[in-house]
Amino acid sequence: MRCPFCGNVDTQVKDSRPAEDHVAIRRRRFCSACGGRFTTYERVQLRDLVVIKRSGKREDFDRDKLERSIRIALQKRPIEIDRIDQMISGIVRRLESMGETDISYEKIGEIVMESLARIDTVAYVRFASVYKNFQAADDFEDFVHELRPPTTDE
Repeated sequence: MRCPFCGNVDTQVKDSRPAEDHVAIRRRRFCSACGGRFTTYERVQLRDLVVIKRSGKREDFDRDKLERSIRIALQKRPIEIDRIDQMISGIVRRLESMGETDISYEKIGEIVMESLARIDTVAYVRFASVYKNFQAADDFEDFVHELRPPTTDE
């Protein structure tokens, strides 16, 4: 593994342990050239996924991009980091086990929204505002109205 600080290719693993509910391995590494310490994660990848974007463009699936968007939606929400990591790993496993290598952005968005709805409605609405491309406050109002259960007047 190349050192991110000096580029040296001779780095040593100092500690390894399971991470993300045993679906990844976290490795602490040390660079003998510059003394830098850094962490890497090793995950099983079942297949290479390709995302079909709204424009029709095809792009390699990027777990980090998925993780960033989910973490932005969950920013300042009272959700434990381990639970977020488990959710992200679960989404990726679900995508990889679908049997398809080409996955539409809509399918990814639906799965993410479904996962967020189960753990935090505020994050769900935040993510939906970007995914569904809300343009005005009315879009938020309509979406939130759909979330609320109908009231019964007796």
